Amino acid sequence: ESRGMKELIKKLKPDCLEDMIALVALFRPGPLQSGMVDDFINRKHGREPISYPHQDYQYAGLEPVLKPTYGIILYQEQVMQIAQVMAGYTLGGADMLRRAMGKKKPEEMAKQRGGFIEGCANNGIDANLAGNIFDLVEKFAGYGFNKSHSAAYGLLSYQTAWLKAHHSAAFMAAVLSADMHNTDKVVTLIEECRSMKLRLDAPDVNISEFKFTVNNEGWIVYGLGAIKGVGEGPVEAIVEARQAGPFKDLFDFCSRVDLKRINKRTLEALIRSGALDRLGPHFHEELKAYKANIDRNRAVLLGAMEEAVQAAEQTARSAESGHMDLFGGVFADAEADVYLNHLRARELTLKERLKGEKDTLGLYLTGHPIDEYEGEVRRFARQRIVDLKAARGDQTIAGLVVALRVMKNKKGDKMGFITLDDRSGRIEASLFAEAFNSAQALLQTDALVVVEGEVSNDDFSGGLRLRAKRVMSLEEARTGLADSLRLKLASSALQGDRLRWLADLCGRHRGACPITVDYSGSDAKAQLQFGEGWRIEPADSLIQALRDQFGRDNVFLHYR
Repeated sequence: ESRGMKELIKKLKPDCLEDMIALVALFRPGPLQSGMVDDFINRKHGREPISYPHQDYQYAGLEPVLKPTYGIILYQEQVMQIAQVMAGYTLGGADMLRRAMGKKKPEEMAKQRGGFIEGCANNGIDANLAGNIFDLVEKFAGYGFNKSHSAAYGLLSYQTAWLKAHHSAAFMAAVLSADMHNTDKVVTLIEECRSMKLRLDAPDVNISEFKFTVNNEGWIVYGLGAIKGVGEGPVEAIVEARQAGPFKDLFDFCSRVDLKRINKRTLEALIRSGALDRLGPHFHEELKAYKANIDRNRAVLLGAMEEAVQAAEQTARSAESGHMDLFGGVFADAEADVYLNHLRARELTLKERLKGEKDTLGLYLTGHPIDEYEGEVRRFARQRIVDLKAARGDQTIAGLVVALRVMKNKKGDKMGFITLDDRSGRIEASLFAEAFNSAQALLQTDALVVVEGEVSNDDFSGGLRLRAKRVMSLEEARTGLADSLRLKLASSALQGDRLRWLADLCGRHRGACPITVDYSGSDAKAQLQFGEGWRIEPADSLIQALRDQFGRDNVFLHYR
């Protein structure tokens, strides 16, 4: 995570296995870790002179011992070698010194210090120099690592780093397959794929295997086994059935797979994950064209699911009984549109589509929840996370809470750290006691929040951090910043009992946001504002209900 680590990895060369081994030891937890890492990297790149072991306390005889680690005392073996070279310890005595340093017993260390200085004196080494070097050795030895262990881990790290660099898609597909049943790890690894600019194709019953694979174009294909609710049995049934050729549509799929191994819950999971997208009536090979119809496509598939299962079961029963269905089978019109009864199904909302993906895959694959609000949030959160810069004064951003840590300060007050994601990037925001207590109810994973605070540089990660002063829900931001909820309605839209329906809906969402109607009759137009008693809370559920009734483009929030 540190800048130094990234800098070192960028310069990875075939002859730097020794450095990789050192990295394993360097990145063990401990209070000296950060300083050791910085010293190691600065010495490697010539920004700091190499000393054996310290610029104020050097002994030339230690160069052969410490040269591989640029003078840094890093391995337990080096502690033992220093004792041998400087104080004439035997191998057994040096091992006793290593153990004593690890246990940190004061009386034992005083005894060992005296023996070390005495041994150094016998080799003509000044007592002051010997004492200072012993202190350095003792400080580092408490966090030293066994080089033989580092070598084993380092070699594996080197090999996987090489594979990741030179065979990225295959490596990431293998790693994803290894952890495909651990959703949290899959989410992290897919984020890594995106940062590596690797294309990841949605699961597809005509292409996908049980595990993640790489196709001929070098794209990673999502494994069917990573879909929640789709186990090995259903995947085997799908793979067996498609041996006769690709599935043409949902009805063809249900008639050919063994429905004793695939139930309706599994079928719904396949649809919501996108694995049956290519079998829908609105699929288009061109990605941009298909994205415009993806919600309509999945809505039709979900609507047709029950009929497809019933048709397949009826066909199976007829085949088992030896009777031919008079209105199906060979008499069915091959040119008939099997989805005809379901083409008018209500289109899924972006939120419904993404929720389906999150429930089945553990992540959002075809979009981001903030997409639905992109145009709106830019009215009050003008900057995306990727565009933020350290500056004095408060800045406002909107993002999805993807991670939350809660801890207590020295006074025992709770404070929180949230990671915000707006699709352009991520940033960690810290909320100290007062801000955390005010916003605690809003801080839930996958919640969309608006955060005001000061952005500064993070010296540890090399990125930015945000000190949050205020956290608002989207509804709070709307109420505080929007002029009104605007409806564009023709007189025909309010015929029948729709006006009463509108009154009932608004009555269930009382709040502080005004409602304005751009009304058009047969021969006149007017802008009407509802009275104070009809103010509402601009919740998503209210806005979606209005859009379902009057059309998406006729319902929007108007900002100053």
